[in-house]
Amino acid sequence: MQSTVNLKLQELISWFNHRDSVLVAFSGGVDSTLLAKVAFLSMGSNALAVTADSPSISRQDLANTKSLSNLIGIDHLIIQTHEMENPDYLQNPSNRCYYCKSELFTTLTSLAKKRNIKTIVDGTNFDDLSDFRPGLTAATENDILHPFAELGLSKLDIRKISKHFDLPTADNPSSPCLSSRIAYGQPITLNKLDKIEQAEIIIKQLTGIEILRVRDHGDIARIEVGPSERFLLLNESIMDKIDSKLKKLGFKFVTLELSGYKSGNLNKSSSKNEHR
Repeated sequence: MQSTVNLKLQELISWFNHRDSVLVAFSGGVDSTLLAKVAFLSMGSNALAVTADSPSISRQDLANTKSLSNLIGIDHLIIQTHEMENPDYLQNPSNRCYYCKSELFTTLTSLAKKRNIKTIVDGTNFDDLSDFRPGLTAATENDILHPFAELGLSKLDIRKISKHFDLPTADNPSSPCLSSRIAYGQPITLNKLDKIEQAEIIIKQLTGIEILRVRDHGDIARIEVGPSERFLLLNESIMDKIDSKLKKLGFKFVTLELSGYKSGNLNKSSSKNEHR
């Protein structure tokens, strides 16, 4: 590794070495996977990775947390969160993530107290601090710490260190929750989340596309894929199969975003967009 990245890794290890025990909010993404890796490297059995399961989390993402925690060696626990029971969350306001993270972090705080774990951390990185992240307010309210952000580690730093450890997540694209496919102000329902998840499974199985969002616009499914992967859809047989299968899920119209996936595509009219 470059010396600057190696220095940041050593600072991160030192950060954990000053803690007695830690609970890692573990989604299985690039950030939380490295966080869990270094926490376990530093603290062994005094580190616990905890994943929240809810209808807004895809079954594949949930399964990935199990395999990744096994790879790392860290103790792993899956808990249920209940943001879908909160009317404020279901209304899907622009600060929807606040209600989700508030449910997550209060649940983690309660668990940490029961297990006498002193510190709770998440994978917020330095780049996130300049983005619209209403979940950070919930983190502050629950005393959640952000080692990456505190030490100035960017997303690029995290990917470089992840490659040093040969973590399979090093080059993974972001994978936000299924609710992020629904435009702000449009109610979140279990049926919508299920349709979105099934639609993305279908498209990935038919095409092998990695970067994918199926946006729910009521009767319309708007497909976004990584710009370099658009060619994978340009096959009449595949398009016919996608059209047929998504309409069977309940969509009346199936469309393609010709410019491809861009962060914030769903809510360009808003001045505050998350990575979605």
